[in-house]
Amino acid sequence: MGRYRDIDIILSTGKKARANKRIYETVKYPRVPLSNTDIYVYAEEGDRFDQLAETYYGDSSLWWIISIANESLQQNSYFLPLGSQVRIPQNIGAIKTEYYKLNHRDEL
Repeated sequence: MGRYRDIDIILSTGKKARANKRIYETVKYPRVPLSNTDIYVYAEEGDRFDQLAETYYGDSSLWWIISIANESLQQNSYFLPLGSQVRIPQNIGAIKTEYYKLNHRDEL
């Protein structure tokens, strides 16, 4: 289950050296609004977005929902900062629907 499995591949049309090179299409992510159903946890040693998604959603590929909901957290690290508060949105059906709309694809 790779993180790029659902992202379309397109051929670039740029400069000659890069023409016809296979690249991944840009993915647009929806806003994740606050909700009174959100769960808040504190990151423990070794926690990652994908692990939290597996625990709370049963699907590690939905890591991006937790990541976007916590944009103030460091995004360029594999692990979450120890003790940081992490918001876990619970309305994932609406968030996934918005994702599919933004990226012009049917629900997978």
